[in-house]
Amino acid sequence: MGVEAGAQAARARALAVLRIRSRALAVALLPAAVAVILLAGAVGDRLEGPVWDAARWVMTPFAVLVLLAAAGIALVVARARPAMSPTVAVTEEAAPDLYRMVRDLADRLDVPAPSAIALTPDCDSWLEDRTHPAHAPPPAEEHHDIAGAGKRAPRHPAAPVLVIGSPFLWWMRVGELRAVLAPVIAGTGPSAHPDIAAARRFVRGLDAAVAVASEPRRDPVSRAVLAGVGWVARLLLRSCRVHAAELERGVAAAAAERAQAVDYGLRIVAQEQVGLAYAGWDRLLTRVALPAWRMGRWPSRLDAGVVAALTELSRRDRLAEGFASRLGERPACDLLEEPGTVDEAASLLAARLFHGGPAGPGPDWSPVDWSAYPDEVVDRKWRLDAARLHRVLDAMGVRPATGATAPATDPTAPATVAPTLSRVLDHLTDTGPAWTAGNTGATGPAAGSTGSGPDIAVSQAAGPPPGRPDTPDDEDLAGTTAPSATLAARLSAELAREEAAPSPAAPSPAAPSPASPPPTPDPAALWDDRALPLFPLQPPRTARELLADHLTAMVCCAAMDTAGATPGLDWLDGPTLLIDGERTADLAPKVLTLIEDGDATPLRVWLSQLGIRPEKPVRLG
Repeated sequence: MGVEAGAQAARARALAVLRIRSRALAVALLPAAVAVILLAGAVGDRLEGPVWDAARWVMTPFAVLVLLAAAGIALVVARARPAMSPTVAVTEEAAPDLYRMVRDLADRLDVPAPSAIALTPDCDSWLEDRTHPAHAPPPAEEHHDIAGAGKRAPRHPAAPVLVIGSPFLWWMRVGELRAVLAPVIAGTGPSAHPDIAAARRFVRGLDAAVAVASEPRRDPVSRAVLAGVGWVARLLLRSCRVHAAELERGVAAAAAERAQAVDYGLRIVAQEQVGLAYAGWDRLLTRVALPAWRMGRWPSRLDAGVVAALTELSRRDRLAEGFASRLGERPACDLLEEPGTVDEAASLLAARLFHGGPAGPGPDWSPVDWSAYPDEVVDRKWRLDAARLHRVLDAMGVRPATGATAPATDPTAPATVAPTLSRVLDHLTDTGPAWTAGNTGATGPAAGSTGSGPDIAVSQAAGPPPGRPDTPDDEDLAGTTAPSATLAARLSAELAREEAAPSPAAPSPAAPSPASPPPTPDPAALWDDRALPLFPLQPPRTARELLADHLTAMVCCAAMDTAGATPGLDWLDGPTLLIDGERTADLAPKVLTLIEDGDATPLRVWLSQLGIRPEKPVRLG
């Protein structure tokens, strides 16, 4: 399909969408037309008689009601705010070279240049129309405006806005970014056609009207009215669905065909880098950023981190030939005046979209640099998990390992249970049958006792966690030992309680002083904070995964406190334990053996080989 063929197909589908709009208008006007004819017949003494009088009395009010309903629906469709992508706005003062490259590319493609540029914390790029009359400048995006000269972005940008994935700017070279953006920018040509623009506005308005009608309402009258609006909007959307899809397909085909003449050979290489960037970005978010987000910290240089992650991935797997020579070329982030400022804004937006959180830093939501990540995130995460593990063991009444008591600071006070790794190993060592779903004997002294470890005394005061039975029912725990299953269920309940507990209120750095008047809420927010995160990265961790994480954290704490190990950061796998500067990569199988089989021998041998002493107390918190 050539440029003209694709454009013609898109225009044909746009006309089909507009015809549906015209038919809907005709249906709304039909009762009024009939009422006008009936009234005109009465004036001209032509349509007289009881039947015609009855028809006039029925059709005239009905026509008025239909016209009022149609006007109301049209008003909702016209004024409803279409969904907009959360982005970081980049002004021309902040990136003159980037704007210059985009305009030069648009001139070469003979299409209108995008009116503005914005960044998204994802590996994708697209054009977005932001000319709807209901669109005010989104507050969340204004907070992320990057202006090199202290100026603000245009208050009412014209369509379309070019949205670029921020990882592309840091990973790709300038030529590769140009090749990737060519087919995207080429889409501004069809977008400028009046019929295509009108059809898109109509479809977006219907979609926004459905969203408005779906919002919860307390007023029964409003619910009933908006239910009717939603029904009509959904009916029209179903009628337009096929034509709208074919419209976008035709626009994409025309844009891709037009961009064939621009850097065609380089586009093949650039597409390979797109896939590589996506893989590294996903690993960085799920393995590195997510542990920090869960602790209330957000890495402030995610885009710089993706470069390190992809460099490590290419080094390990040898994915790119001539990799060193490629890195010698100019990176696309050089097109920005202040890459660090842009990276920080995109990193905060990524944390909000994929995990949730405040719009700005605060005591419970603070940024962290990569250099401080091992000490401020990895070490803290391990010690918090180890502390939680021992709190649960205390609540279960698990006795300490032999001789493992912490000395009391007060001579008159009794010794307390010392947080040792031996205590955990002895509790989880089990030679009995594996726990299965529905097992009711997973608790109690018999189930908690082991052949070689100390006796387990379950405290009568420590009942089952609120909202959970004393016996775990997680299917994921099938095949684990009874002590492992019970401890995993208790850990899961404890973590759920901590996450449900309200965090202490902390004033935002941008919060007004007590003397200043309270801020007025802006109804034109970019997205509803109650819906965050919009794109959660991972489902909640299972009880088995939580137990493995907490046991691994306890082992790492013992290694740091008794063998001189240090916390580290692996760009692809996240938190890692370093012993003599070398990464330990064989701990996970031994932890799983203990959880599933109750056999601590492989883990004890591993600890002995590295000089880690499980009987020594560790520092928690």
